[in-house]
Amino acid sequence: MKPRTPFTLPGALLMLLLPAAAFAHQEAGQAAGFLAGLEHPVSGLDHMLAMVAVGLWGAVLGQPAIWMLPVAFPLMMAMGGLMGLLGFPLPGVEIGIAASAIVLGAMVMTERRLPLRAAVVITALFAIFHGHAHGAELPEGASALMYSLGFVMSTGLLHAVGIALGTLHGWSAGRRAVRAAGGGVALAGLFFMWKALA
Repeated sequence: MKPRTPFTLPGALLMLLLPAAAFAHQEAGQAAGFLAGLEHPVSGLDHMLAMVAVGLWGAVLGQPAIWMLPVAFPLMMAMGGLMGLLGFPLPGVEIGIAASAIVLGAMVMTERRLPLRAAVVITALFAIFHGHAHGAELPEGASALMYSLGFVMSTGLLHAVGIALGTLHGWSAGRRAVRAAGGGVALAGLFFMWKALA
């Protein structure tokens, strides 16, 4: 073992105490970006319900959809987010978000068992609209990378909530509760659609 030099510990302490003024703006932007991204999916009921519905539908479909849908959604949402961050136009974003709540909620309510590929494609398509909305609303001065990481993580947590609720589907009363939750998401989606078209 190498003997430690007498300057190792004092040197490390000195590094910790050095002022980080040169990095202050960057660190503040990263923190603000991450927190804003983490908060964004839960700040709108339309986003939140659709993301929970993805987890619910995955749980209703069972393996392997229970993990494939919640993986496909954030991946495609990140692509949509990049489009929004770069200013690429995507027509009908609010309509797409409302439609996602209607369709995903209806799939849960009716226990619709589509082929896995079709379920993944539907989920991924709607994710682009959600991602674009998140990306287009990057707060000024915030880190785009940390903001994106925040909203992807928050989305994953909402999917996990949906999956946890969806596990009730194995019991008779739980099955009715999950279907009712799907119906509630679909009804909320109709309201969001009315607002989007108004």
